[in-house]
Amino acid sequence: MTKESKNIGVYICSGCDIGDAIDTDKLKTLACEHPEVKHCDLHPFLCSAEVHLKINDEIREHQLDSLVIAGCSPRHVPESLNFSEIYTERVNLREGVAWVMEPGHEDTQMAAEDYLEMGIARTRASGLPDPYIPEQPESVILVLGGGITGIQSALEGARAGYSVLLIEKEDSLGGWLNHWHDIIPLSGSKQTHLSYFLNEKLEELNSSPLITVYKNSTVSSISGEPGKFQVKLKTRNTSTAGNDPDVTECKAGAIILANGWKPYDAAKLTDLGFSKHKNMITQADLETMAKDDKISRPSDSRVPENILFIQCAGSRDEKHLPYCSNVCCLTSLKQALYIRKKYPESNIFIVYKDIRTPGKNEHFYREVQSDNRIFFTKGEISEITELENKSLSITISDNLLGEPVRIRADLVVAATGMEPNQSEDLHLLYRKGEGLPERKYGFPDSHFICFPYETQRTGIYAAGAVRTAQGIRECMEDAGGAVVKAIQCIESVKRGEAVHPRPGDQSYPVLSLQRCTDCKRCTEECPFGSYDENEKGTPLPNPARCRRCGICMGSCPERIINFDNFSIHAISSMIKSIPIPDEFEEKPRVLAFVCENDAYPAFDLAALHRHRISPFLRIIPVRCIGSINQIWLSDALSAGYDGIMQIGCKPGDDYQCHFITGSELMETRSENIQETLQTMMLEPERIKTVFLEIDEYHRIPGIIDDYLETIEDIGPNPFKDM
Repeated sequence: MTKESKNIGVYICSGCDIGDAIDTDKLKTLACEHPEVKHCDLHPFLCSAEVHLKINDEIREHQLDSLVIAGCSPRHVPESLNFSEIYTERVNLREGVAWVMEPGHEDTQMAAEDYLEMGIARTRASGLPDPYIPEQPESVILVLGGGITGIQSALEGARAGYSVLLIEKEDSLGGWLNHWHDIIPLSGSKQTHLSYFLNEKLEELNSSPLITVYKNSTVSSISGEPGKFQVKLKTRNTSTAGNDPDVTECKAGAIILANGWKPYDAAKLTDLGFSKHKNMITQADLETMAKDDKISRPSDSRVPENILFIQCAGSRDEKHLPYCSNVCCLTSLKQALYIRKKYPESNIFIVYKDIRTPGKNEHFYREVQSDNRIFFTKGEISEITELENKSLSITISDNLLGEPVRIRADLVVAATGMEPNQSEDLHLLYRKGEGLPERKYGFPDSHFICFPYETQRTGIYAAGAVRTAQGIRECMEDAGGAVVKAIQCIESVKRGEAVHPRPGDQSYPVLSLQRCTDCKRCTEECPFGSYDENEKGTPLPNPARCRRCGICMGSCPERIINFDNFSIHAISSMIKSIPIPDEFEEKPRVLAFVCENDAYPAFDLAALHRHRISPFLRIIPVRCIGSINQIWLSDALSAGYDGIMQIGCKPGDDYQCHFITGSELMETRSENIQETLQTMMLEPERIKTVFLEIDEYHRIPGIIDDYLETIEDIGPNPFKDM
């Protein structure tokens, strides 16, 4: 049940131009008229340390259980106006009214009074949440994959003082490093020599008492939630043949997926004729040859004299891999030096679309360029024909010379790209599948821009080449980042707090299941797999998986899902708390549900730049526009609001909703919204959805004004006077 506040304290700030634009004394008088408001005060600097101490004293003196702080945006100085043991509602008088509306105007005053009324109404219907803390949460980090990313993750976790379980399906750690001759950049110094590099890592790992390694092991299932993941492992018994695998059960607080990558299947490169040419190999094949100290032609084992590298073999190609794999160019440069060192008379040809050697690797590129037997040419492979001795004749067009060039090569090396391994290796016992939801190009990133290690499964973090194509150094950096996120998750669970993007939030969805109709909307629409379900379809919440977005609350037609500090009743109370001018006053009212992640900060930026915004707009911040429940729309229209705007983050791969699918869901729910409007016999234009990037604050006045013109054209809401 949502808590309700009984003893409310209201504090109004008159500083930062608020008192110049608004009659704050009148606001104080209005606040004190509420029976639940037991104390009300006005200050010129609410955010000062002295006032903070004073408010704490008055909380005890007046036995206040909630506060309304009416001043600057809730995004400003949260630490100065934070009272952790009492519910606090911030009312935005500065950025929301004083900085964007005409000072002293009656409409400006009315906006301030309405916002204060809405803040008190929400506070009356809300309370401080009791955090959900799993019983005896675990601090163990489970790392799946024993390559360089997994090894580094284990080391970083142990260095931070956490126990680590490292799971590797092979009988040795190292992953692809076990198949490499050397690492990038090639150097004779022991610091970059592969055997020294790997042995150094393994020595530290084997000496750590906090790291437990399971080799020849795979995960058979993972269930539970952050802090209480239950993991079953299968370990091959290599000592005796034919025996069933040993099964081990363990627990973990957070999980890092570091199961790496695989080379793109070169057999798919039919335009290069890869499968029919014996002397065409991949970079991985060449690396194995170099490790075995025998670089030769597969057709006759003869030492090749002319070797040609084809860069982007299938990469940056919509028919194969549409992305750059980041390390193919550097790998070819490294392998060119292998060959030149072993066979000084050899000639190397590198055919590229673009040579990509970011950062300090540019020096390595120049070192390779200085070898006069290594030739670079930009171009496209237009034809490959096989000669009698199985050598290949390669025609290169679209090159810098302006006419086709033909090169005879004894050996051709295709620089195929990297594909992520399957995230189904996790074997999650989740309603929404065994693996991680994939985004662009099949990688399991949750959000490329804001939090790359996060996945759509809370407490499970992707690192290394399974997250995005990258090299050894980047994989090691990834490992450190993923471990930090895993530790944050473990410690947040112990405090009952959410992880990114709402860190510190101690609320979680509370379900009144006696009214549940088993429609499965919440289980299907939750982007994070927070809900499982029983055989009837009844949701089974896993609160520690929850990111507190409220999308499930927005999806529920029976309104049985609520948060203590963000509920159906609380928002409905805000909607109904303010008077709506009648049609003869010619003062329309538009309600805007504004996403707190991008849209609300954009409104703050518009205020910072002193862009004027209509005083007829009333804003209610929401966690995500996917959290908007249809009853709020009905309540607003029934109350007489002339129009409703839903303003959220832009959906899509390049600029994504912070809660993954919230904005997209609002688009799919538009059909239900139109049904509501038709039932109420209202025009479809009365509800408008807008997507906004945080840096598009300059668009806001125009968006609002254009919509108000639309409302003026269609006329007042006929429910105004009912």
